[in-house]
Amino acid sequence: MNWVNLFFDAQFVGSVLAGFAVFATVITLAAPLLKGDKLAGRLKAVSDQREVLRRRQMEELNKKANIRGQQMDFMKRAVDQLKLQNLLETPGIREKLNAAGYRGQGPVYAFLFFRFAMPFVLLAIAAIYLFVISKSQMPMFNKVAFTIGAAALGFYVPDLYVKNIAAKRQESIMRAFPDALDLLLICVESGMSIEAAFGRVAGEVGSQSVELAEEFSLLTAELSYLPDRRQAYDNLAKRCGHPGVKAVSTALNQAEKYGTPLASALRVMALENRELRMQAAEQKAASLPAKLTVPMILFFLPPLFVIILGPAAMKIMAAQ
Repeated sequence: MNWVNLFFDAQFVGSVLAGFAVFATVITLAAPLLKGDKLAGRLKAVSDQREVLRRRQMEELNKKANIRGQQMDFMKRAVDQLKLQNLLETPGIREKLNAAGYRGQGPVYAFLFFRFAMPFVLLAIAAIYLFVISKSQMPMFNKVAFTIGAAALGFYVPDLYVKNIAAKRQESIMRAFPDALDLLLICVESGMSIEAAFGRVAGEVGSQSVELAEEFSLLTAELSYLPDRRQAYDNLAKRCGHPGVKAVSTALNQAEKYGTPLASALRVMALENRELRMQAAEQKAASLPAKLTVPMILFFLPPLFVIILGPAAMKIMAAQ
């Protein structure tokens, strides 16, 4: 009974509640100290793992760089020893390589090396096929002529390859260029400088066109260190080689020279580039019937004739 009365004693109940409150307060204050710094441990583990991954990636890149460096050294020595730069380099080859995305002196050496080596490679392939593998009764003069023609074609193979890469790159750039101009217009109207706007658009448009993001990043760098900003815009037009980009470059140069509002010029250029993209799509759609003529004659009409005339021919043959 004494214990029951004790639980109903107000002084005892107050003491117990005060004890619990003091205990909870002590636990609450001491819990962070007893828990330890788990965040620091996790951050250290992440940092260690990042360092391991970075070291592994650097080792792989160094291996690839060593292989490429050895290949490039071999090509450079061959070009320098044979003096191919004086014999095979044509005017405008550096601009063509820049338009294809190959910058620096290394691609020039590689281009000259392959321009020298490809005729011999195709000559050997054609000679082995015509004189060893092939069993045709072609006259000797024709075989020699085809072999020489293959060697002559090998001289133009690097040019065709670079031209094809440049065309694909230009197509990728112009597919995303009107949208990039819209983003550039938004950035300029929001108060950003033209360098910051190009840098921001380069980061945003990379998911749509890596080539255009690369060109805008290079333009941002040139705007930063070139003494004449107009030269940076001209370089962009030369690298891209498209009338739409040249028009935008001219408009930006005029805005730099005469102080005209840049936002209005970009708005007009974005509209014109969208119209150019629509005209290109319309041209492809208009050329589609002409391109389908030969496939229809070769693949559609013969089966159609067989389906239509086949039963009649079978009936005529059965009647005879």
